[in-house]
Amino acid sequence: MSLPPRTPPKFVPTLTEVVQVPVAPAAAAAPAVPPVDPVAFEEQLMHRVMQRLDALLEQRVEQTVARVVEEQTRSVVPRLREELESVLRRTLSEVMAQELANSSPRRAP
Repeated sequence: MSLPPRTPPKFVPTLTEVVQVPVAPAAAAAPAVPPVDPVAFEEQLMHRVMQRLDALLEQRVEQTVARVVEEQTRSVVPRLREELESVLRRTLSEVMAQELANSSPRRAP
């Protein structure tokens, strides 16, 4: 059940014409570029380059130090293990000797 389309009342405005808006040329729409001071530009560029260099250098130095420390640690581990084993053996021998000396039966005079 569809209803026929209604016509709007006479006091409602209706579009009777298509209005064309003139298009401004692209150059007129672009903002004017202020002149660039070469010294200020060079300083800004140098500042940005130094910031990036600092961040990258910090990262690379951190990676290099971590790698060198890891390599040195790997080379020290076998020697450290030998030293620890030696200290543990001597300590164990001393403790066993003391324990045997204290627990041996004493002879009567």
